[in-house]
Amino acid sequence: MSACVFCEIVAGNAPADRVYEDDEILAFLDIRPITRGHTLVIPKHHAPELDDLDAELGTRLFRVGHRLALAVRRSDLRADGANLAINDGKAAFQTVAHTHLHVVPRRHGDKLRFAGGLILRRSTEPEATAAAIRAGLERLEAER
Repeated sequence: MSACVFCEIVAGNAPADRVYEDDEILAFLDIRPITRGHTLVIPKHHAPELDDLDAELGTRLFRVGHRLALAVRRSDLRADGANLAINDGKAAFQTVAHTHLHVVPRRHGDKLRFAGGLILRRSTEPEATAAAIRAGLERLEAER
């Protein structure tokens, strides 16, 4: 098995609740979410840190993250906003050596729940959550 769990997910050798996929990018639910719908967006090509990520692929990564942030607002998760973050390197608390963008749905007044999510990080109803985000993407697409 590869040393990179994200590469294993891309290859289909490790499970993940996928919410988006194209030729270059994969997005799936974080197994230790801060909030319900916390999604990771990764390049399919292994790039341990931003230094290793092609700028054009980085642009695509953020575009997909942007669409997912909009999708969680239109989903049944009813997010009011989202945090988008990349932890680049161990000094920035990157725990998996494969560049990834966190899309963390937020709601008005969720500061205590968000803080608790940083500590507890438990997944609830991952299949339903992934389906809700995919439905949000479909609603977003219908707006075009």
